[in-house]
Amino acid sequence: MELSFETDAEALWQDTLDLLAGENLPEAVLAMLRNCTPTGMDEGVLHLETPMRLVLKTVSKNSELIEGVLSTAAFQPMRLDITFAQANAQPAAAAARRSTMTRDEADRWAAETSGARPTPPAPAASAFMEDTWDEGSAVAAREAENRRRRERNPLVEDISATTSKLTFDRFVRGDENDIAYQAALQVANGMNSTYNPLFIYGKSGLGKTHLLRAVQNYIARNDPSRLCVYRDASTFITDYTEAMRHSERSAASVLRQNYADIDVLIIDDVQKMAGKAGTIGFFFDTFNELIGNGKQIVLAADRTPAQLGMGKDGFDERVTSRLGSGFTAPIQVPSYELKLRLIETFCERMREDALRENVPALSGSIPDSARQYMAERAGTNIRVIEGFCQRCLFAATTAERAGGELRREEIESIARECWPSAGRSVSIEDVQRAVEKYYDIDHSSLVGNKRHKSLMEARHVAIWLSRELCDRTLADIGKHFGGRSHATIMHSISVVDDAKREDKSFYDRLMQIRESITGNA
Repeated sequence: MELSFETDAEALWQDTLDLLAGENLPEAVLAMLRNCTPTGMDEGVLHLETPMRLVLKTVSKNSELIEGVLSTAAFQPMRLDITFAQANAQPAAAAARRSTMTRDEADRWAAETSGARPTPPAPAASAFMEDTWDEGSAVAAREAENRRRRERNPLVEDISATTSKLTFDRFVRGDENDIAYQAALQVANGMNSTYNPLFIYGKSGLGKTHLLRAVQNYIARNDPSRLCVYRDASTFITDYTEAMRHSERSAASVLRQNYADIDVLIIDDVQKMAGKAGTIGFFFDTFNELIGNGKQIVLAADRTPAQLGMGKDGFDERVTSRLGSGFTAPIQVPSYELKLRLIETFCERMREDALRENVPALSGSIPDSARQYMAERAGTNIRVIEGFCQRCLFAATTAERAGGELRREEIESIARECWPSAGRSVSIEDVQRAVEKYYDIDHSSLVGNKRHKSLMEARHVAIWLSRELCDRTLADIGKHFGGRSHATIMHSISVVDDAKREDKSFYDRLMQIRESITGNA
């Protein structure tokens, strides 16, 4: 018998998500599952839809675990059916909508703003002309009101020429960042209001700021009726502290009013607010007011909302639960394939810009084999990779003029200059301190015999990194980890080797810790 009650499907899927949260799935997979929409149930099958192909692929890959938990939640055997649902394009600009302003209202507005009554259409004008005049006047009225609203709010700033280049079109996509890209685009064009707040996380230099600025640029160009403000956390902190320092008590209320008048608030590097109790309180109140009024919030940080709550200066639970209440999207460190795509894109753009702007020093070309070696030697910070490309392109242009081409030795030399600390001596104690800091555990727990799952991951990671970065034998490493045997150390290394191939979220954590030690950012 068919059970077509959508509310039943939603309730069952929510119960399943709650149970899955206790299965220690990577945050990225849980974020993908929350992206799926239940559409119905029939004969032991729960039907889901997703507008993102990567989500479809990942959920299908984990279907066995999900179906097991789904059956537990339903108290009967259940199967999962997930399909791709193409999102329908929607008009980007609010100005394209039909006006509700009457002719008399338009006349009064025009008289007030221009000081002269507009000349009405001739009596013989058609109904079509009348409608066109009404709509044109209404559009003009809305544009004028939008202008006044922007001018009234000092938080709204002009977008610089450099920032204006950070668009969705110029964002280089790969599996590592596609979830965040798709979510940011849907927030920008208003296609998905459920991603609120949208929280993007990942280590420095992976493209978070580019996506946040792309949202701002998209709205400014396509829907200026939405008041969009970008703030990094440092500027947000300054806004608050300056208002509190002001002698007039009204300064704080004016700041609150200005933030409350925003339609889309973007805050970058949220982790910088840690330890700033007053700022966090102001942020919490602003967050609640905007969300309560249906406004959009987009945030970025270098770790997940849950990780922001770790440590003595961590955010309290009421804040982290709000941060994670919408859609959380990861940006992971780039693989070799994405680094190669980035290098190809950066080099081509630089060459095109050089030819257009008559900069002969960057007008050469880099052979495919050289680009591939550049990808092998590049670190993971995309900003540094861009500078690396510029230096290699300069070297390639110089070599081309001399009748040669860019050699591997030159690439190697430039790479060592871009990532100079990659080869510095690292001790096992360096590794242990970095892992203890990242996982917020003490030294005795790391090297002891407790076998909690979180401790086991930290211990495996520390052992793997000690083998990777330190010139020490397995026996030496074992002595630093409570006298563990050669076989135990080998087991930890094997566990990490398997996990980093299968779990991109784990690989991202591993590389983040590694680069905090080596400085290869």
